[in-house]
Amino acid sequence: MNFLKLILEAGIVVQAVILILILFSVFSWAIIFFKRNTLKSAASQSQKFLTIFRRSKNLYEVNEAARKYQASPLATLFRSGFKELSYQTKSNPNPFLSSAKLESVNRALVKASNKEISRLERMMSFLATTGSVTPFIGLFGTVWGIMDAFQRIGIERSASLVTVAPGIAEALIATAAGLFAAVPAVIAYNHFLHRIKDLITEMEDFSFEFLNLAERIYGS
Repeated sequence: MNFLKLILEAGIVVQAVILILILFSVFSWAIIFFKRNTLKSAASQSQKFLTIFRRSKNLYEVNEAARKYQASPLATLFRSGFKELSYQTKSNPNPFLSSAKLESVNRALVKASNKEISRLERMMSFLATTGSVTPFIGLFGTVWGIMDAFQRIGIERSASLVTVAPGIAEALIATAAGLFAAVPAVIAYNHFLHRIKDLITEMEDFSFEFLNLAERIYGS
């Protein structure tokens, strides 16, 4: 069966449905490859930065190292926390972190964490939309193809295979196109969502670790 020929010979509505599904599929695959690389870099650089953070005893050296790991959410959190920590202890010969100052550092970490979560979740909504919408768009094409098959039966006054085959073929192609767009998007969305949750957990743990370190260094 020549699928390209069937698509070209399909009705304008079914062709429009298939074109929409192809566009959804192309964009979702582009997002899948982009998110894969983004999350892979985030996880890899975070592990490298975390190793440096735990080994180093100088926060200034860690801050310089953090600049090298732009894709790491943990490095971003550290830079934000370190910036606020430096501000709170600046121009103080005997720096001391009160509860209010420590809470200010915590707020800076939370703000940076929320920003990183938004960055990691960017374009995930499109994958979710593709996974939920495209099967129904394909179903619309399927229904339209079946309606076309019944219309031909009425015109030809025959229910032979030659009469109904084109409409049924259009319907099946629309169904297949909808599934082809939806299935990879759903699988990728669930996979990426799990990886993002892991990164969020790492950020929460790192925030506590940073606050504990700041309290040990500048606490009473």
